[in-house]
Amino acid sequence: MPFPRSSGLLLHPTSLPSPFGIGDLGLQAYQFIDFLAESAQQYWQILPLGPIGYGNSPYGSYSAMAGNPLLISPEQLQKQGLLKDEDFANLPEFPLDSVDYDQVIQTKMPLLYQACDRFRANASPQQHQKFTEFCQAKASWLEDYALFMAVHDAFDQSSWHTWERDIAMAQPKAVEYWRQKLQHEIYFYKYLQFEFFCQWSALKQYANHHQIQIIGDIPIYVAHD
Repeated sequence: MPFPRSSGLLLHPTSLPSPFGIGDLGLQAYQFIDFLAESAQQYWQILPLGPIGYGNSPYGSYSAMAGNPLLISPEQLQKQGLLKDEDFANLPEFPLDSVDYDQVIQTKMPLLYQACDRFRANASPQQHQKFTEFCQAKASWLEDYALFMAVHDAFDQSSWHTWERDIAMAQPKAVEYWRQKLQHEIYFYKYLQFEFFCQWSALKQYANHHQIQIIGDIPIYVAHD
């Protein structure tokens, strides 16, 4: 079967320009799709989109299923009323030719916490229902992922094999104990996945509408942490 000649570019979203120190799924990503379409390209190839672990490599991810919350666009959250102008008042200056992950995490994660708190308090019943349906549809991996990330934070982001043995071995009583203890944190990590996949789905739909196909990638293994 003959295939038409086609071409495209490889550019990981983190390489897009952004006032938040790391490229994301916001305006610049849409403009890049416009550029590809105007340049008669057909493909946008990206690296894995999973949440990065030690070393900040997209090929060393905490999950084979989850998305990287650092790719969530704060500007898109602002359009939803979940962030405000004053939340951006004290943004630091970021390097233009590289990603300083420590600085990005210190800046962006508080914004995402703020957005999550506002969503939980002020989202419409329809949005809350959409979030609930997302959590139910992704429960096969989301429940364990959100618990893992919350416990990971509770143990100062140390590797899982240094945790208390019962939770490191996922003993049922320990799992239930930590689920109850870290309910707010677990909700936060579920919310991040909800926002990531909402933004990613909208971007992918925009690309496909402009006849741009996205070539994805996955790591061979998840990170040991």
